[in-house]
Amino acid sequence: MLCPFCNSDTTQVVDTDHDSRGGVRRRRKCVKCNQRFSTHERAVRTTPYVAKRDGRTEPFDREKLLRGIRVACAKRPVSESQIQRMLDGIEAQLQMRGKPEVPGRMIGDIVIASLKELDHIAYIRYAIVYLGFEDLHAVRKEIDDLLGGESAIAAR
Repeated sequence: MLCPFCNSDTTQVVDTDHDSRGGVRRRRKCVKCNQRFSTHERAVRTTPYVAKRDGRTEPFDREKLLRGIRVACAKRPVSESQIQRMLDGIEAQLQMRGKPEVPGRMIGDIVIASLKELDHIAYIRYAIVYLGFEDLHAVRKEIDDLLGGESAIAAR
């Protein structure tokens, strides 16, 4: 581990702590400049490739998925830690399948189900694009389903 202050490769681990997501946080001290810094370690697990609708395959891209979820959750009371936990859960589900390739649609279905539990507005935002709602009636129907029909009664 290189010191971020002096680039020395002689550092000592002062303290180790495990976080709730299975990662390890280490507090380190540089032997050369005496500065302290923290590092975060996370196990690298293999995730399957994603089979696209057009027949192409590409590696699973956590950052790409994170960007889409952040857009859906923008200006909502959803914390970054909630988003990261959701992503960790999605990755874990994909890894547990044990398959080298999964359809992109499966990932989208997992995301949409997770957002539905997390925040209804973020879910609707994501669903408009992912489910391809063509008009306001389709969006209204989805909102009515979320509200359990309350909107349909109030609209009469």
